[in-house]
Amino acid sequence: MRAKAAVLFEVGKALEIRDIEVQPPRAGEALVRMVAGGVCHSDLHVMTGHLYAPLPAILGHEGSGIVEEVGPGVTSVRPGDHVIPLWRLSCGECEYCTAGRPALCPTGTAIRMTGRLPDGTTRFTLGDVELKHFAGVSSFAEYSVIPEKALLRIPDDLPLDRAALFGCAVITGVGAVINAARVRPGSSVAVFGAGGIGLNVIQGAALAGAETIIAVDLLARKLEYAREFGATHTIDASAGDPVEQIRTLTGGRGVDYAFEAIGAPKVMRQAYDTLAKRGMAVLIGVTPMATEVSVPVMSLVFEERVLTGSVYGSSRPRTDIPRLIGLYRAGKLKLDELLTRTYPFEQINQAYEALERGEVARSVVTF
Repeated sequence: MRAKAAVLFEVGKALEIRDIEVQPPRAGEALVRMVAGGVCHSDLHVMTGHLYAPLPAILGHEGSGIVEEVGPGVTSVRPGDHVIPLWRLSCGECEYCTAGRPALCPTGTAIRMTGRLPDGTTRFTLGDVELKHFAGVSSFAEYSVIPEKALLRIPDDLPLDRAALFGCAVITGVGAVINAARVRPGSSVAVFGAGGIGLNVIQGAALAGAETIIAVDLLARKLEYAREFGATHTIDASAGDPVEQIRTLTGGRGVDYAFEAIGAPKVMRQAYDTLAKRGMAVLIGVTPMATEVSVPVMSLVFEERVLTGSVYGSSRPRTDIPRLIGLYRAGKLKLDELLTRTYPFEQINQAYEALERGEVARSVVTF
């Protein structure tokens, strides 16, 4: 079948909306009619070359849609089901999956690095050109073929433009707090970066009962969002050293947890430097693949600090996303406030320009 898709042909270029061919789903796969695609920095990092992806590819890893057709052997979803794609496909059998860390599954990593589905092929072509799948999802297409194991059925009455945000922004940010750091009630938290992920770290910290939540950003608009999502203090990083300001706010002690949600080595080090003894810094932001960050070893040893990373919120999506949906329905998770702008699919490049300018908390394109 023919469908429109946003294709990235070359690093440094804009996405091109083209008419492509989508092959039917094969065994263990489903054809999904995409309804919304989240505008996330990870796709932007591919466009700029900060994050590797095989090209040409159809980008988009955060989204929602409706199952149109299923391939042989598919039993967990059927036509008409509303679904969220899971951009870290997991096999369910390896040591990481069975240990409750499916985001580390080698199967998902292979799809991410090759741009091909588990059988080694793609379902997208443009003439004679093979188009790669991004993260096994490719939500920037009217129709996408996605492995059954990478689809999560959701309630039919959940608005699909909001549902898309659970697939990356919400689970990555809230999950980093709950699963990776395991923030304790009454603790202190610093969050560097108040974009889509950072805002969910902030509301995750509020849900976890943190007493002090300090948001750090360069943009006044984002700091306003941060207060709306639960920040007790905000720091304009352009007005002095944020590390010094955080230590002043905490009486010189530092914070129990610091999260970096930007992807800048300098800021990662700043997050680490704000820690109290036994504090934990969690790195979420995406950097160029060869980037390194150095920290003083003796602060790790004598102050027992922890520096770690978190991918996909260190989550179990099939368990965690339904719980997050429940929190949203109970009025405890800010999702309506997170979706600050919606664009028609044809304006996807304008959506990314607005993201770069810091104009939105989170936006989606709709088909």
